[in-house]
Amino acid sequence: MSIHFDRPRSLWFSSALLPDGWHDNVRIRIAGGRIAQVESDVAGVPGEERCAIGIPGATNLHSHAFQRGIAGLSEHRGGADSFWSWREAMYGFVQKLNADQFEAIAAQAYVEMLESGITRVAEFHYLHHAADGTPYSNIAEHSDRICAAAADSGIGLTLLPVLYSYGGIGGKPATDLQRRFINSLESFSSLLQACRDSIARLDFGVLGIAAHSLRAVTADQLEGLATLLRSAPLHIHIAEQLDEVRQWQAYAGCRPVEWLLDTAEVDERWCLVHATHVSDNEVSRLAASGATVGLCPITEANLGDGIFPAQQYLSRQGRFGIGTDSNVLIDFAEELRLLEYGQRLVHRERNVLHGADARSTGRSLFERALEGGSHATGERTGRLAAGYVADMVALSDRPPSMQQRRGDALLDSWIFAGARAVDSVWTAGRKVICQGRHVARDAIAARFSTALQELSR
Repeated sequence: MSIHFDRPRSLWFSSALLPDGWHDNVRIRIAGGRIAQVESDVAGVPGEERCAIGIPGATNLHSHAFQRGIAGLSEHRGGADSFWSWREAMYGFVQKLNADQFEAIAAQAYVEMLESGITRVAEFHYLHHAADGTPYSNIAEHSDRICAAAADSGIGLTLLPVLYSYGGIGGKPATDLQRRFINSLESFSSLLQACRDSIARLDFGVLGIAAHSLRAVTADQLEGLATLLRSAPLHIHIAEQLDEVRQWQAYAGCRPVEWLLDTAEVDERWCLVHATHVSDNEVSRLAASGATVGLCPITEANLGDGIFPAQQYLSRQGRFGIGTDSNVLIDFAEELRLLEYGQRLVHRERNVLHGADARSTGRSLFERALEGGSHATGERTGRLAAGYVADMVALSDRPPSMQQRRGDALLDSWIFAGARAVDSVWTAGRKVICQGRHVARDAIAARFSTALQELSR
């Protein structure tokens, strides 16, 4: 699909959130997909696009795009229902999915991310092979499809090919329902090499790596994986479910995050996705490591995972970012809202995750999530400043809950008052959202609809 994106040379905002706070009458100049210059207290000029409220684009540090295809199809109970029963339903969906359908669903998910203000996604990609588990003739077939979906939608992409070798802790053999995911470390190295070519075709594409979980790799594999791309982002699912923690304790004699911190050189390149069930000691050690915790509040609530101890973690200056994970609902503001509201319910207080300075709760959450997302995705994003990728969002001041607001109250109204305020979005200087809609929404939605029709037969 060939889509034309406008590429303005400059934008003017009546108000914009810059690194040192809110400024009025802001012009942002763009060159080569990056921000070249930021000026404040300047008048707009004829022919220049004028916008209301400018904020940095958000980063989604954890997505399984294909799972958007089963959103809303697992909300019925048949006996015991948990993450593990949901996983079986997801596995069943995976068995039917072909490469064209995979790409169509990913493109739709990326459009919806952009429409919610997300400008870069880290795709945690473990669906590698054909339905019978045989590698495609192009081992990176599905990685190519992710890159094509990113190109069609215009979203910035950090591609995270996932090593998934076993079906359970201790090298348990994979089941037939997991066979599409499976690689040895050797075949994964070949996949990774092919992914270099895929990501190179994208503007500001980043290639990282991931281990699916401690269930799916051995300690030796994890050590080998960390050496494949030494400076790239390295992600892993961990401690999402209580059963997972108990099983690891029975196997290894310690908790999973504790084991990882003891065993691996966990530092700023690492992103620990979920880490929901952690002890106080793990919280302190994880915060001190410089790693990012990838929190996915909507998915964690949908799957009944539990609530991460965010108050304790953030009070120790721990780094976090936001992911949409299963993509059951794609809404960045809602992710932040649910993160804070979960803590309010646990602690029975308001504004639990407030900033230590004069920033409001909404602004503190937003800026900290962007800072963690930038670390976890390996690109300079999340700031309206020279040298950063020109990923920007214009919020409208027209929704009722956005009117007569200034400064941090604009972000608070977007996040907590449910304002559908995303008006325009630019990624690497390309305008991809106009008046709240993706410029190719209809064509991409039609492909998505066709894919779901085929899968429902």
